[in-house]
Amino acid sequence: MNTVEKDALAIVGIETRTSNHAGKAEVQIPKLWQEFMQTQSLKELAHKKNETIYALYTDYESDHNGNYTMVLGHEVSNLDKIPEELSVKIVPKAQYKKFTAKGDLTKDAVINTWRKIWNTNLNRRYTTDIEIYDEKAMNPTNGEASIYVAVQ
Repeated sequence: MNTVEKDALAIVGIETRTSNHAGKAEVQIPKLWQEFMQTQSLKELAHKKNETIYALYTDYESDHNGNYTMVLGHEVSNLDKIPEELSVKIVPKAQYKKFTAKGDLTKDAVINTWRKIWNTNLNRRYTTDIEIYDEKAMNPTNGEASIYVAVQ
């Protein structure tokens, strides 16, 4: 777990408001992923930098126990011609602790890494946390995703 600085990002995608309370995120997040995979406007998104998928956890009500917004999308080089059904989130430059989820990304690798994060004594900012699914996640049943947690 090293500290890194990430530059600002412009992410365009779809979103849902959820929480980690029983019955919420474990239903809403898989549903959002399913919708993401079927959203044609994301497949044809103008100015998409690459095929890397970003999962943002943002607009925190309080901490990981409160409500937050999850966005699934792609980084874009500019915000021209964004379909109105998609959300735009600008992630400012910030300091992050980097974690890596390895294994079956479709089952428990990512949530198990988040459980470790929740039990780590980090000075979290609860601004925007980022999961990145790049070429290392191409085989999602035996892949790797990077998780960046915003810190002070």
